[in-house]
Amino acid sequence: MNTLKAIFSDSVLRSRILFVVVILLITRLLAVIPIPGIDASNLAQFLEKNSFFGFLNIFAGGGLSALSFVMLGVGPYITSSIIMQLMTVISPRLKEMYQEEGEVGRKKFVQYGRLITLPFAILQGFALITLLEKQNVITHMAVPVLITNIIIVTAGTMLMMWLGEQINERGIGNGVSLIIFAGIVAALPNKLGQFFITFDASQIPMLLGILILTILVVAGIVFITEAERPLTVTYARQSRAGQGSTFNTSTYLPLRLNQAGVVPIIFAISILLFPQFIGQLFSTSKYGILQSLARTINDLIANQWIYGATYFILVVLFTYFYTAIMFDPEKTAENLQKNGAFISGYRPGAMTAEYIGGVLGRITLFGAIFLGLVAVLPLIVQGVTGIKAVAIGGTSILIAISVILDLIKKVDAQLSMREY
Repeated sequence: MNTLKAIFSDSVLRSRILFVVVILLITRLLAVIPIPGIDASNLAQFLEKNSFFGFLNIFAGGGLSALSFVMLGVGPYITSSIIMQLMTVISPRLKEMYQEEGEVGRKKFVQYGRLITLPFAILQGFALITLLEKQNVITHMAVPVLITNIIIVTAGTMLMMWLGEQINERGIGNGVSLIIFAGIVAALPNKLGQFFITFDASQIPMLLGILILTILVVAGIVFITEAERPLTVTYARQSRAGQGSTFNTSTYLPLRLNQAGVVPIIFAISILLFPQFIGQLFSTSKYGILQSLARTINDLIANQWIYGATYFILVVLFTYFYTAIMFDPEKTAENLQKNGAFISGYRPGAMTAEYIGGVLGRITLFGAIFLGLVAVLPLIVQGVTGIKAVAIGGTSILIAISVILDLIKKVDAQLSMREY
Protein backbone atom coordinates (compact mmCIF):
# COMPACT_ATOMS: atom_id res chain seq x y z
CA MET A 1 0.00 0.00 0.00
CA ASN A 2 2.89 2.34 0.75
CA THR A 3 4.29 1.63 -2.74
CA LEU A 4 0.94 2.40 -4.38
CA LYS A 5 0.69 5.59 -2.35
CA ALA A 6 4.21 6.59 -3.44
CA ILE A 7 3.35 5.85 -7.10
CA PHE A 8 0.23 8.03 -7.16
CA SER A 9 1.81 10.81 -5.13
CA ASP A 10 4.53 11.17 -7.79
CA SER A 11 3.00 13.28 -10.60
CA VAL A 12 5.49 12.13 -13.27
CA LEU A 13 5.13 8.42 -12.52
CA ARG A 14 1.34 8.76 -12.18
CA SER A 15 1.08 10.42 -15.60
CA ARG A 16 3.24 7.69 -17.17
CA ILE A 17 1.07 4.93 -15.74
CA LEU A 18 -2.15 6.67 -16.81
CA PHE A 19 -0.68 7.11 -20.30
CA VAL A 20 -0.03 3.36 -20.50
CA VAL A 21 -3.60 2.61 -19.35
CA VAL A 22 -5.07 4.93 -22.01
CA ILE A 23 -2.95 3.38 -24.80
CA LEU A 24 -3.94 -0.14 -23.74
CA LEU A 25 -7.62 0.86 -23.72
CA ILE A 26 -7.19 2.20 -27.27
CA THR A 27 -5.62 -1.11 -28.40
CA ARG A 28 -8.54 -3.04 -26.89
CA LEU A 29 -11.01 -0.77 -28.72
CA LEU A 30 -9.16 -1.28 -32.02
CA ALA A 31 -9.19 -5.06 -31.47
CA VAL A 32 -13.00 -5.21 -31.82
CA ILE A 33 -13.36 -3.22 -35.06
CA PRO A 34 -13.68 -5.92 -37.78
CA ILE A 35 -12.58 -5.81 -41.37
CA PRO A 36 -15.37 -6.00 -44.02
CA GLY A 37 -16.89 -9.26 -45.26
CA ILE A 38 -16.68 -11.55 -42.19
CA ASP A 39 -19.08 -14.45 -41.64
CA ALA A 40 -19.40 -14.39 -37.83
CA SER A 41 -20.83 -17.93 -37.44
CA ASN A 42 -18.13 -19.51 -39.65
CA LEU A 43 -15.47 -17.52 -37.78
CA ALA A 44 -16.63 -18.87 -34.40
CA GLN A 45 -16.61 -22.47 -35.67
CA PHE A 46 -13.23 -22.04 -37.35
CA LEU A 47 -11.52 -20.60 -34.24
CA GLU A 48 -13.01 -23.33 -32.05
CA LYS A 49 -11.42 -26.06 -34.19
CA ASN A 50 -8.01 -24.44 -34.75
CA SER A 51 -5.48 -24.18 -31.91
CA PHE A 52 -3.13 -22.81 -34.61
CA PHE A 53 -4.93 -19.47 -34.45
CA GLY A 54 -4.76 -19.47 -30.66
CA PHE A 55 -0.99 -18.94 -30.85
CA LEU A 56 -1.39 -16.21 -33.47
CA ASN A 57 -4.05 -14.51 -31.37
CA ILE A 58 -1.58 -14.14 -28.45
CA PHE A 59 0.76 -12.00 -30.57
CA ALA A 60 -2.17 -10.22 -32.21
CA GLY A 61 -3.16 -8.85 -28.80
CA GLY A 62 -6.51 -10.63 -29.11
CA GLY A 63 -7.39 -8.86 -32.39
CA LEU A 64 -7.47 -12.06 -34.45
CA SER A 65 -10.44 -13.56 -32.57
CA ALA A 66 -12.66 -10.77 -33.97
CA LEU A 67 -10.74 -10.40 -37.27
CA SER A 68 -10.28 -6.75 -36.44
CA PHE A 69 -8.26 -4.40 -38.59
CA VAL A 70 -5.40 -4.91 -36.11
CA MET A 71 -5.71 -8.70 -36.39
CA LEU A 72 -1.99 -9.07 -37.16
CA GLY A 73 -1.20 -7.14 -33.98
CA VAL A 74 2.51 -6.75 -33.31
CA GLY A 75 3.30 -10.16 -34.85
CA PRO A 76 5.13 -8.76 -37.94
CA TYR A 77 7.11 -6.39 -35.70
CA ILE A 78 8.15 -9.30 -33.47
CA THR A 79 9.13 -11.29 -36.57
CA SER A 80 11.26 -8.43 -37.91
CA SER A 81 12.90 -7.96 -34.48
CA ILE A 82 13.79 -11.66 -34.33
CA ILE A 83 15.27 -11.55 -37.83
CA MET A 84 17.32 -8.48 -36.93
CA GLN A 85 18.66 -10.34 -33.88
CA LEU A 86 19.54 -13.34 -36.06
CA MET A 87 21.28 -11.05 -38.56
CA THR A 88 23.73 -9.96 -35.87
CA VAL A 89 25.22 -13.47 -36.11
CA ILE A 90 25.74 -13.12 -39.88
CA SER A 91 26.65 -9.44 -40.12
CA PRO A 92 29.53 -8.14 -37.93
CA ARG A 93 28.43 -4.59 -38.79
CA LEU A 94 24.95 -5.12 -37.31
CA LYS A 95 26.46 -6.83 -34.26
CA GLU A 96 28.80 -3.89 -33.70
CA MET A 97 25.89 -1.46 -34.15
CA TYR A 98 23.71 -3.29 -31.61
CA GLN A 99 26.32 -4.11 -28.96
CA GLU A 100 29.05 -1.48 -29.19
CA GLU A 101 27.67 1.80 -30.56
CA GLY A 102 25.56 2.60 -27.49
CA GLU A 103 22.18 4.29 -27.64
CA VAL A 104 22.71 5.77 -31.11
CA GLY A 105 23.54 2.35 -32.58
CA ARG A 106 20.53 0.71 -30.93
CA LYS A 107 18.17 3.40 -32.27
CA LYS A 108 19.49 2.80 -35.77
CA PHE A 109 19.15 -0.96 -35.27
CA VAL A 110 15.52 -0.55 -34.14
CA GLN A 111 14.82 1.69 -37.13
CA TYR A 112 15.93 -1.09 -39.49
CA GLY A 113 13.52 -3.41 -37.68
CA ARG A 114 10.68 -0.92 -38.24
CA LEU A 115 11.45 -0.72 -41.96
CA ILE A 116 11.28 -4.48 -42.54
CA THR A 117 8.08 -4.71 -40.46
CA LEU A 118 6.13 -3.20 -43.40
CA PRO A 119 6.85 -5.95 -46.00
CA PHE A 120 6.30 -8.64 -43.33
CA ALA A 121 2.91 -7.12 -42.46
CA ILE A 122 1.89 -7.08 -46.15
CA LEU A 123 2.94 -10.72 -46.67
CA GLN A 124 1.33 -11.98 -43.46
CA GLY A 125 -1.84 -10.00 -44.13
CA PHE A 126 -2.16 -11.43 -47.65
CA ALA A 127 -1.47 -15.00 -46.46
CA LEU A 128 -3.92 -14.80 -43.55
CA ILE A 129 -6.76 -13.21 -45.54
CA THR A 130 -6.27 -15.76 -48.36
CA LEU A 131 -6.36 -18.64 -45.88
CA LEU A 132 -9.51 -17.36 -44.16
CA GLU A 133 -11.16 -16.84 -47.54
CA LYS A 134 -10.46 -20.46 -48.48
CA GLN A 135 -12.04 -21.56 -45.17
CA ASN A 136 -15.19 -19.48 -45.94
CA VAL A 137 -14.61 -17.30 -42.90
CA ILE A 138 -14.31 -14.24 -45.16
CA THR A 139 -16.55 -13.90 -48.21
CA HIS A 140 -14.91 -14.08 -51.62
CA MET A 141 -13.26 -10.77 -52.49
CA ALA A 142 -12.56 -9.05 -55.76
CA VAL A 143 -8.95 -7.98 -56.24
CA PRO A 144 -9.57 -4.28 -55.33
CA VAL A 145 -11.34 -5.33 -52.08
CA LEU A 146 -8.53 -7.79 -51.27
CA ILE A 147 -5.90 -5.07 -51.77
CA THR A 148 -7.95 -2.67 -49.62
CA ASN A 149 -8.16 -5.20 -46.76
CA ILE A 150 -4.42 -5.92 -46.96
CA ILE A 151 -3.73 -2.18 -46.73
CA ILE A 152 -6.13 -1.95 -43.74
CA VAL A 153 -4.50 -4.77 -41.73
CA THR A 154 -1.00 -3.54 -42.64
CA ALA A 155 -1.92 -0.05 -41.40
CA GLY A 156 -3.30 -1.70 -38.24
CA THR A 157 0.04 -3.40 -37.57
CA MET A 158 2.02 -0.19 -38.11
CA LEU A 159 -0.41 1.63 -35.78
CA MET A 160 0.03 -1.01 -33.05
CA MET A 161 3.81 -0.80 -33.45
CA TRP A 162 3.65 2.99 -33.10
CA LEU A 163 1.43 2.76 -30.02
CA GLY A 164 3.90 0.31 -28.46
CA GLU A 165 6.76 2.72 -29.08
CA GLN A 166 4.76 5.56 -27.55
CA ILE A 167 4.53 3.47 -24.36
CA ASN A 168 8.32 3.01 -24.47
CA GLU A 169 8.92 6.76 -24.79
CA ARG A 170 6.15 8.34 -22.70
CA GLY A 171 4.91 5.54 -20.49
CA ILE A 172 6.65 2.84 -18.50
CA GLY A 173 7.52 -0.74 -19.43
CA ASN A 174 7.98 -2.44 -22.80
CA GLY A 175 5.17 -1.31 -25.11
CA VAL A 176 4.99 -4.39 -27.36
CA SER A 177 5.02 -6.75 -24.37
CA LEU A 178 2.28 -4.76 -22.62
CA ILE A 179 0.05 -4.89 -25.73
CA ILE A 180 0.44 -8.69 -25.85
CA PHE A 181 -0.19 -8.85 -22.10
CA ALA A 182 -3.40 -6.81 -22.49
CA GLY A 183 -4.62 -9.26 -25.14
CA ILE A 184 -3.94 -12.23 -22.84
CA VAL A 185 -5.76 -10.62 -19.90
CA ALA A 186 -8.69 -9.52 -22.11
CA ALA A 187 -9.25 -13.14 -23.19
CA LEU A 188 -9.64 -14.39 -19.59
CA PRO A 189 -13.35 -13.51 -19.11
CA ASN A 190 -14.29 -15.38 -22.30
CA LYS A 191 -12.25 -18.43 -21.26
CA LEU A 192 -13.82 -18.43 -17.79
CA GLY A 193 -17.26 -18.14 -19.37
CA GLN A 194 -16.59 -21.18 -21.60
CA PHE A 195 -15.35 -23.10 -18.56
CA PHE A 196 -18.48 -22.43 -16.47
CA ILE A 197 -20.74 -23.37 -19.39
CA THR A 198 -19.15 -26.83 -19.53
CA PHE A 199 -18.59 -27.14 -15.76
CA ASP A 200 -19.18 -30.58 -14.23
CA ALA A 201 -19.17 -31.03 -10.42
CA SER A 202 -17.42 -34.41 -10.78
CA GLN A 203 -14.34 -32.58 -12.08
CA ILE A 204 -13.81 -30.51 -8.89
CA PRO A 205 -10.94 -32.67 -7.47
CA MET A 206 -9.15 -32.53 -10.82
CA LEU A 207 -9.69 -28.78 -11.06
CA LEU A 208 -8.22 -28.30 -7.57
CA GLY A 209 -5.18 -30.24 -8.73
CA ILE A 210 -4.89 -28.00 -11.81
CA LEU A 211 -5.19 -24.90 -9.59
CA ILE A 212 -2.35 -26.12 -7.34
CA LEU A 213 -0.27 -26.93 -10.43
CA THR A 214 -0.92 -23.45 -11.82
CA ILE A 215 0.29 -21.84 -8.57
CA LEU A 216 3.43 -24.01 -8.64
CA VAL A 217 4.06 -23.09 -12.30
CA VAL A 218 3.72 -19.37 -11.52
CA ALA A 219 6.11 -19.71 -8.57
CA GLY A 220 8.56 -21.68 -10.74
CA ILE A 221 8.47 -19.09 -13.53
CA VAL A 222 9.13 -16.26 -11.06
CA PHE A 223 12.00 -18.22 -9.50
CA ILE A 224 13.64 -19.11 -12.83
CA THR A 225 13.14 -15.61 -14.25
CA GLU A 226 14.79 -13.97 -11.23
CA ALA A 227 17.48 -16.63 -10.60
CA GLU A 228 21.14 -15.68 -11.07
CA ARG A 229 24.46 -17.50 -10.81
CA PRO A 230 26.96 -15.01 -9.35
CA LEU A 231 30.60 -15.26 -10.47
CA THR A 232 32.95 -13.54 -8.01
CA VAL A 233 35.07 -10.91 -9.78
CA THR A 234 38.06 -9.21 -8.15
CA TYR A 235 39.30 -5.74 -9.10
CA ALA A 236 42.90 -4.83 -8.32
CA ARG A 237 43.14 -1.26 -7.01
CA GLN A 238 46.26 0.74 -6.28
CA SER A 239 46.46 3.26 -3.45
CA ARG A 240 48.55 6.37 -4.17
CA ALA A 241 48.93 7.23 -0.51
CA GLY A 242 52.06 6.24 1.35
CA GLN A 243 54.03 3.48 -0.45
CA GLY A 244 51.50 2.99 -3.28
CA SER A 245 50.25 -0.31 -1.90
CA THR A 246 47.67 -2.37 -3.81
CA PHE A 247 44.43 -3.84 -2.49
CA ASN A 248 41.60 -5.89 -3.99
CA THR A 249 37.87 -5.25 -4.08
CA SER A 250 35.37 -7.94 -4.95
CA THR A 251 32.03 -7.86 -6.67
CA TYR A 252 30.19 -10.41 -8.77
CA LEU A 253 29.12 -10.97 -12.37
CA PRO A 254 25.45 -12.08 -12.46
CA LEU A 255 24.64 -14.80 -15.02
CA ARG A 256 20.89 -15.17 -15.37
CA LEU A 257 19.52 -18.69 -15.38
CA ASN A 258 17.22 -17.73 -18.24
CA GLN A 259 19.13 -15.22 -20.38
CA ALA A 260 16.75 -15.61 -23.34
CA GLY A 261 13.43 -14.84 -21.62
CA VAL A 262 10.36 -15.82 -23.63
CA VAL A 263 12.05 -15.37 -27.04
CA PRO A 264 12.88 -19.10 -27.58
CA ILE A 265 9.17 -19.96 -27.25
CA ILE A 266 8.33 -17.27 -29.82
CA PHE A 267 11.01 -18.70 -32.15
CA ALA A 268 9.65 -22.23 -31.72
CA ILE A 269 6.03 -21.12 -32.29
CA SER A 270 7.09 -19.28 -35.47
CA ILE A 271 8.71 -22.45 -36.82
CA LEU A 272 5.75 -24.67 -35.86
CA LEU A 273 3.17 -22.26 -37.28
CA PHE A 274 4.64 -22.48 -40.78
CA PRO A 275 3.76 -26.17 -41.48
CA GLN A 276 0.37 -25.62 -39.80
CA PHE A 277 -0.29 -22.71 -42.11
CA ILE A 278 0.74 -24.81 -45.15
CA GLY A 279 -1.56 -27.61 -43.99
CA GLN A 280 -4.50 -25.24 -43.60
CA LEU A 281 -3.84 -23.51 -46.92
CA PHE A 282 -3.50 -26.66 -49.05
CA SER A 283 -6.34 -28.60 -47.39
CA THR A 284 -8.85 -27.03 -49.80
CA SER A 285 -6.61 -27.18 -52.88
CA LYS A 286 -8.02 -28.63 -56.11
CA TYR A 287 -4.77 -30.57 -56.69
CA GLY A 288 -4.68 -34.07 -55.17
CA ILE A 289 -0.95 -34.04 -54.35
CA LEU A 290 -1.32 -30.80 -52.38
CA GLN A 291 -4.33 -32.15 -50.48
CA SER A 292 -2.34 -35.31 -49.68
CA LEU A 293 0.57 -33.19 -48.42
CA ALA A 294 -1.85 -31.12 -46.29
CA ARG A 295 -3.39 -34.28 -44.77
CA THR A 296 0.06 -35.65 -43.89
CA ILE A 297 1.07 -32.38 -42.22
CA ASN A 298 -2.23 -32.10 -40.33
CA ASP A 299 -1.98 -35.74 -39.15
CA LEU A 300 1.54 -35.16 -37.81
CA ILE A 301 0.45 -31.99 -36.04
CA ALA A 302 -2.62 -33.74 -34.61
CA ASN A 303 -0.32 -36.33 -32.97
CA GLN A 304 0.24 -34.70 -29.57
CA TRP A 305 3.38 -36.75 -28.85
CA ILE A 306 5.15 -35.72 -32.07
CA TYR A 307 3.98 -32.12 -31.80
CA GLY A 308 4.91 -31.83 -28.11
CA ALA A 309 8.35 -33.45 -28.55
CA THR A 310 9.16 -31.19 -31.52
CA TYR A 311 8.01 -28.11 -29.62
CA PHE A 312 10.10 -29.03 -26.56
CA ILE A 313 13.26 -29.70 -28.61
CA LEU A 314 12.90 -26.46 -30.57
CA VAL A 315 12.51 -24.42 -27.36
CA VAL A 316 15.64 -25.99 -25.83
CA LEU A 317 17.71 -25.44 -29.00
CA PHE A 318 16.53 -21.85 -29.46
CA THR A 319 17.27 -21.09 -25.79
CA TYR A 320 20.92 -21.97 -26.38
CA PHE A 321 20.95 -20.17 -29.71
CA TYR A 322 19.49 -16.90 -28.40
CA THR A 323 21.63 -16.99 -25.26
CA ALA A 324 24.71 -17.23 -27.53
CA ILE A 325 23.48 -14.12 -29.39
CA MET A 326 22.70 -12.09 -26.27
CA PHE A 327 25.71 -13.00 -24.12
CA ASP A 328 29.26 -13.23 -25.48
CA PRO A 329 31.70 -14.79 -22.95
CA GLU A 330 34.74 -13.62 -24.95
CA LYS A 331 33.52 -10.02 -24.97
CA THR A 332 32.75 -10.19 -21.25
CA ALA A 333 36.23 -11.59 -20.49
CA GLU A 334 37.79 -8.86 -22.63
CA ASN A 335 35.88 -6.13 -20.76
CA LEU A 336 36.92 -7.59 -17.41
CA GLN A 337 40.55 -7.63 -18.50
CA LYS A 338 40.38 -4.00 -19.72
CA ASN A 339 39.02 -2.92 -16.33
CA GLY A 340 41.73 -4.75 -14.37
CA ALA A 341 39.35 -7.44 -13.12
CA PHE A 342 39.83 -11.20 -12.91
CA ILE A 343 38.06 -14.33 -11.70
CA SER A 344 40.13 -16.02 -9.01
CA GLY A 345 41.92 -19.13 -10.30
CA TYR A 346 41.59 -18.23 -14.00
CA ARG A 347 43.97 -16.21 -16.13
CA PRO A 348 42.45 -13.13 -17.81
CA GLY A 349 41.53 -13.57 -21.47
CA ALA A 350 40.83 -16.91 -23.12
CA MET A 351 40.81 -18.99 -19.90
CA THR A 352 38.30 -16.65 -18.26
CA ALA A 353 36.10 -16.69 -21.39
CA GLU A 354 36.18 -20.50 -21.42
CA TYR A 355 35.19 -20.67 -17.75
CA ILE A 356 32.32 -18.18 -18.16
CA GLY A 357 31.12 -20.05 -21.25
CA GLY A 358 31.17 -23.37 -19.37
CA VAL A 359 29.16 -22.01 -16.43
CA LEU A 360 26.69 -20.33 -18.79
CA GLY A 361 26.22 -23.57 -20.75
CA ARG A 362 25.44 -25.56 -17.60
CA ILE A 363 22.90 -23.12 -16.15
CA THR A 364 21.31 -22.54 -19.57
CA LEU A 365 20.57 -26.27 -19.81
CA PHE A 366 18.43 -26.06 -16.68
CA GLY A 367 16.69 -22.89 -17.88
CA ALA A 368 16.11 -24.37 -21.35
CA ILE A 369 14.53 -27.56 -19.98
CA PHE A 370 12.28 -25.51 -17.71
CA LEU A 371 11.18 -23.29 -20.63
CA GLY A 372 10.48 -26.38 -22.73
CA LEU A 373 8.34 -27.92 -19.98
CA VAL A 374 6.37 -24.69 -19.54
CA ALA A 375 5.79 -24.54 -23.30
CA VAL A 376 4.39 -28.09 -23.56
CA LEU A 377 2.51 -27.94 -20.24
CA PRO A 378 -0.89 -27.26 -21.91
CA LEU A 379 -0.46 -30.42 -24.00
CA ILE A 380 0.46 -32.46 -20.90
CA VAL A 381 -2.54 -31.14 -18.94
CA GLN A 382 -4.91 -31.84 -21.84
CA GLY A 383 -3.51 -35.35 -22.27
CA VAL A 384 -3.79 -36.23 -18.56
CA THR A 385 -7.12 -34.59 -17.71
CA GLY A 386 -8.89 -34.40 -21.05
CA ILE A 387 -10.12 -30.93 -20.05
CA LYS A 388 -9.29 -28.40 -22.75
CA ALA A 389 -11.18 -25.43 -21.33
CA VAL A 390 -8.84 -24.99 -18.34
CA ALA A 391 -5.56 -26.14 -19.85
CA ILE A 392 -2.73 -24.06 -18.39
CA GLY A 393 -1.52 -21.74 -21.15
CA GLY A 394 2.20 -22.03 -20.46
CA THR A 395 3.23 -19.45 -23.07
CA SER A 396 0.57 -16.97 -21.96
CA ILE A 397 1.50 -17.36 -18.28
CA LEU A 398 5.20 -16.97 -19.05
CA ILE A 399 4.63 -13.81 -21.10
CA ALA A 400 2.27 -12.33 -18.51
CA ILE A 401 4.61 -12.98 -15.56
CA SER A 402 7.66 -11.70 -17.45
CA VAL A 403 5.81 -8.47 -18.31
CA ILE A 404 4.59 -7.99 -14.73
CA LEU A 405 8.07 -8.57 -13.23
CA ASP A 406 9.64 -6.17 -15.74
CA LEU A 407 7.00 -3.54 -15.00
CA ILE A 408 7.49 -3.88 -11.22
CA LYS A 409 11.26 -3.44 -11.62
CA LYS A 410 10.85 -0.33 -13.76
CA VAL A 411 8.35 1.22 -11.34
CA ASP A 412 10.72 0.50 -8.41
CA ALA A 413 13.60 2.03 -10.37
CA GLN A 414 11.55 5.18 -11.03
CA LEU A 415 10.64 5.44 -7.33
CA SER A 416 14.27 4.98 -6.28
CA MET A 417 15.39 7.63 -8.77
CA ARG A 418 12.84 10.10 -7.35
CA GLU A 419 14.13 9.47 -3.82
CA TYR A 420 17.73 10.21 -4.78
